[in-house]
Amino acid sequence: MANLKLMIVGLGNPGPKYEKNRHNIGFLVLDDLVKDWGVELNHSSKEAKGKLDRDGVSFYFLKPLEYMNLSGRAVSELSRKNGIPPENILVIHDEVDFPFSKLKFKQSGGNGGHNGIKDISEKLGSPDFFRLRFGVGKPGDSALTPGHVLSNFNQEEMSKLPELFDQAKQKIKDWVRERQIIFSKATDK
Repeated sequence: MANLKLMIVGLGNPGPKYEKNRHNIGFLVLDDLVKDWGVELNHSSKEAKGKLDRDGVSFYFLKPLEYMNLSGRAVSELSRKNGIPPENILVIHDEVDFPFSKLKFKQSGGNGGHNGIKDISEKLGSPDFFRLRFGVGKPGDSALTPGHVLSNFNQEEMSKLPELFDQAKQKIKDWVRERQIIFSKATDK
């Protein structure tokens, strides 16, 4: 019987300079998830990735390490190499249009000006992947947005991250369950 293959991608920028930036929330959530699931990520200059086979699912975890606007190459390569369709890919990323702490799922659609999402859509040739959008808020003046996403979380936000990571991980588990149900219905035919 075929295994369900799911890819979970965290977006961010590589290097210590960006480590605690709002733009790196995808990396932070993915790091917390793989730590919980006991997965080791193997690092190269272009990506950090890992794999886990559990409960009839092959999970592929990925952090593209070529800067946010070049995230699509690593995602599309891993997708093609392992036969993972866009609808079985979940991308965790920062969302400036949401206040800090709001988490929301979305499948398909536009990129909302997010260069990582734009590049993934282009390289996959499809916008039909899922997104877990993690609210990081935005400054009143939109011209300040690039500086805002590249700034670190403040102390109050940092104190709330562990609880938000737990909420994000629950949403990821819910997404996995939903994909398992759809997969089992499709393979039962």
